[in-house]
Amino acid sequence: MVDTRLAGQVVLVTGACGGIGAAIARAFSAEGARVAVHHFAETPPPSGVAWEHAAFPPEVAVELAGELGDAAAVQGDLREPDAPRHLFEEVEHRLGPVDVLVNNAAHCESPDTFDSLTAGGLRRHYEVNAIAPALLISELARRRREGGTPCVVNVSTDAARAFPGQVGYGTSKAALEALTRAAALDLAAAGVRVNAVAPGPVQTGWMDAGTYARARSIVPMGRVGEPADIADAVVFLASHQARWITGQILQVAGGHAL
Repeated sequence: MVDTRLAGQVVLVTGACGGIGAAIARAFSAEGARVAVHHFAETPPPSGVAWEHAAFPPEVAVELAGELGDAAAVQGDLREPDAPRHLFEEVEHRLGPVDVLVNNAAHCESPDTFDSLTAGGLRRHYEVNAIAPALLISELARRRREGGTPCVVNVSTDAARAFPGQVGYGTSKAALEALTRAAALDLAAAGVRVNAVAPGPVQTGWMDAGTYARARSIVPMGRVGEPADIADAVVFLASHQARWITGQILQVAGGHAL
């Protein structure tokens, strides 16, 4: 049996109500961690824009936290500059100082092409996918306990390399990967590790039968990913077994986009 040494640690998972985020929350809970399940209050998209990410009501976060046991549901709109500070304050009040930060929350909208590009669309992508993770990492570093060795795992995507039709989403995730390396270098002396996982095609309910078949056909390992595939990689990067790993982007994609 591998001892991840995560039992009793406080883990904040942003965007944790469903899909990959919920799988990550459950995986940490299975290791004995105390999990903060983050959710946000959804707002209607502007005219002509569609949100391409799932939205969950607060009761879903509360229900998931109840299933996990030693956990708490915490709310925060990551587009707000003060959200990271308020989020950490609430988690510390309810569970204790954060040991592991998982930046999983993401914004994705359509249209997101060069012929439909708007300043508002770019701003919304970058606020959630790059700026918020940077501020959350900064908050974690400032609140680090004496002798503590907190870590961060960012959730990127294959689209960070190149993904036609996802300009704002893909480039904001590329910024997240650059942030991963920058934070790893800047915070290494303080004992803070920062890594990322980059999922390939994962079925979280967004693929219909045709999309699923096409995605499976382009993955060298012959199958579409499941949320647990990503969650296991995130837990590994946060575990004692990854104690000398920092600044890495781990592709978890069955060979896709190599």
